[in-house]
Amino acid sequence: MTDDQILLGLTLTVLLAVGSRILASRLRVPALIVLLPVGFAAGALTDVIHPERLMGANFSALVSLAVAVILYDAGLGLDVRNLTGPTRWIVGRLLLVGILLTFFVTAAVAPAMLDMPLRVASMLGTILVVSGPTVVGPLLEFVRPTDKVRRILIWERTLTDPIGGILGALVFHAIATTHRVDIGRGYPLGQFGISMAVGLAGGAVGTALLWLTLRTLRLGGVLGTLAQLATVITVSAGCDIVRDDTGLIAAIVTGLAVTNIRGFDMPARRPFFETLIQLIIGLLFVSISSTVTPSSLVPVLLPSLALIAILVLVVRPLVALAATKGSGPTWGERAFIGWMAPRGIVAAATASAFAAGLVERGVAGAARILPVTFLVIVGTVLLYSLTAAPVARRLGVVKPTGTRLLLVGGEPWVVDMGRALRTAGLDVLMWAGLDEERKRIADAGIDLAKGELPATATNPGARLEGVTAVLLATDDDFNALASVVMKSNVEGHVYRVGPPHGSHGVVAPYTGGDILFGTALVRHVLAARHEEGARFVVRPASSPRPPGSDILFVVRADRRLEPVTEQQHVTPREGDHVVLPVPGPAAESDAGAPAPAVLP
Repeated sequence: MTDDQILLGLTLTVLLAVGSRILASRLRVPALIVLLPVGFAAGALTDVIHPERLMGANFSALVSLAVAVILYDAGLGLDVRNLTGPTRWIVGRLLLVGILLTFFVTAAVAPAMLDMPLRVASMLGTILVVSGPTVVGPLLEFVRPTDKVRRILIWERTLTDPIGGILGALVFHAIATTHRVDIGRGYPLGQFGISMAVGLAGGAVGTALLWLTLRTLRLGGVLGTLAQLATVITVSAGCDIVRDDTGLIAAIVTGLAVTNIRGFDMPARRPFFETLIQLIIGLLFVSISSTVTPSSLVPVLLPSLALIAILVLVVRPLVALAATKGSGPTWGERAFIGWMAPRGIVAAATASAFAAGLVERGVAGAARILPVTFLVIVGTVLLYSLTAAPVARRLGVVKPTGTRLLLVGGEPWVVDMGRALRTAGLDVLMWAGLDEERKRIADAGIDLAKGELPATATNPGARLEGVTAVLLATDDDFNALASVVMKSNVEGHVYRVGPPHGSHGVVAPYTGGDILFGTALVRHVLAARHEEGARFVVRPASSPRPPGSDILFVVRADRRLEPVTEQQHVTPREGDHVVLPVPGPAAESDAGAPAPAVLP
């Protein structure tokens, strides 16, 4: 290709990848539903974006490094503190049973259904065991299942990918060298163990390098992000040089270590990495799907649909039932786990690399691997995207709508506020640093967030699953600093109680953020009123308000919290509830009144 053709191909690939993502966001559908057909159509209409023409033999190596970066980012989202007790065993069984059953069933039915030799069917089976968090994650964000279900699926989908990649490499080399797959001997298991050892060693080296750059040298911001990217590429490439496809293990182990070893303090949001990952996924899907031709899809279309039906209706439900039996999940949770196994970028990448290698070696039937994988990816993503939300609602595993609140502070008036917000029907979580404050929260029956140091409120440990709003009601300067940091770490609004007028705090008067309750009800005023006997009470919006009370919060009928702030006045509507600070005498009389209605 000429330089002009290469520039045109690269530009068109980037435009299609980014444009497809923008279109998918507007249509509110997973990006893969748009990326795959767009890449397929572009490959059918033009030759300029074909990756082998643009990059030649280098494309496979670039795909491997790109997938390693994706898996490193996925590993950063896996906190082992959320994987405890039965959940850990469920994930382990899902990996073991899922990989084995998917492999054996695919290898058994593919020769007859797809007219391919057993060795090629075995290659297809190892490719289809993988899935990918980049597909499951967006689906779960849209469906909003319970935290337990979300943790199980994210962990399973993330850990399946590197294991499937290594198994695929072993099967590929067995076919390429001996033209058969010998499952009955211990040799493949030994080779698998060696690959795991190389990947784990690479992960240890990557962790040490990141400790040196992020902790010892204290590189932050741009330099820290560049150090992460360089480290992941280095250890992944090094492991792949030593042994094929072990770089995926090294990448995900490094991500897991960085997230779970104390001291790294990685930010919960990584804008550069998030942008890079989305771009990489778009480029890979457009490039890989452009290599699939219409003529290659026609012969395998109907058999692939039958294979999808077997994987979705037989294999996955059996895997879920076997893995979750007697482990605690409800029948609805078990059923939903059995209805969530889309294939994603790792399946596409491994199919592209392994199929091309077998075709070059003249292995019969190998040319069908990529189109079949393409159809399985499109079919499973489309099916689960259209059905996941209604199935989750039918099975009763969708989290209730409304605000999940993290309330930071442990003084008596803050705990009383938390108790009132919980009475109003909100899911309230509290955090405090002092033991006596944490005991006060626990005695009130309110859930405690994990953490022992004040910094916990501003690092990823406080970005708990499902938290959609944060109220900061502790020391003024801490509130101000935390509000600045947590804005980039929390999915939702961050509010803080305002400092007193004329405050000479270090930072509180000079930072922005949403100030709760306006300038009159600052922290020391609320604390003083509480000491004088005032209490926070919940009342229907239609009820008359006691004299001397101001609306602090409005809880909508759908359990959404709307605080009154310095910049925002909230008007209650019929069906809403309001939270009020009632003065001492009124609070005492109110205490003898019937308890306010809690939202159903």
